[in-house]
Amino acid sequence: MYVAVKRGLDLIISVVGLIFLIIITPFIALAIKLDGSGPVFFRARRVSAGRVVTIFKFRTMRLGAETEKSSLLHLNERPDGPFFKVCDDPRVTRVGRVLRKYWLDELPQLWNVLHGDISLVGPRPYEPEEIDCYPPDFQFLRYEKAGITGLSQINGSWNLPFVKVLEYDAHYARHKSLWLDIKILTRTALLLRHPSGV
Repeated sequence: MYVAVKRGLDLIISVVGLIFLIIITPFIALAIKLDGSGPVFFRARRVSAGRVVTIFKFRTMRLGAETEKSSLLHLNERPDGPFFKVCDDPRVTRVGRVLRKYWLDELPQLWNVLHGDISLVGPRPYEPEEIDCYPPDFQFLRYEKAGITGLSQINGSWNLPFVKVLEYDAHYARHKSLWLDIKILTRTALLLRHPSGV
C-alpha cells in the first residue's frame, strides 16, 4: 500500500513541478548561456534501486569542471569519506551559485521522478564510485530508491560527517512511511523559503 501511495505522490507532484519547470526553463537556460559556454543541463550517473541511472540537473559549474577535480583535492572539506566538497568551489558559475542557493538546479530531476528512476524522498543519489566506499553495514542503501530530498538533506548533509549522512539515509530506509515522507517534504519546503539555512 505504501509503495503505491508513494508512487502516486511522486507522479502528482512531479507533473505539477514539471509544469513550473517548463515555464522557467527558458529563463534559466538563457542565464546559463549568457554566463558562459557549455550545455544547459548536466547529466550525472547515480545509484538508485540497485542500478546506475542518469539524472539531470541544470549545469552550475563551468565547462570541464570534472577534469579540474583532481587539482582541488587538497581543498576537500570532507576528508572523512569519499564525498568531495569545497566551500566556494571556484568551478561554480555565478548563475550556478544562485541556482544552488534556491535548489533550482535540482528541478530537472523531476523528469527522473516521473520516469521512476528516483523518488521525491529517499537516500541521497550518490555516484557509483562513492557508494562502493560505503562500510559493509550501509551497502544495502544501494538497493534503495534514491530521492531528490531526504533526511540527510534536510539535516544539512554537506556539513555532516560522512558516517552521519549514511546513518540518516539508513534510518529513512528502515523506517520509511508516508507520514515520514510528508514530514520530509514539508521540511524541504520550509528550507526553500529560507535558503540561507540550507
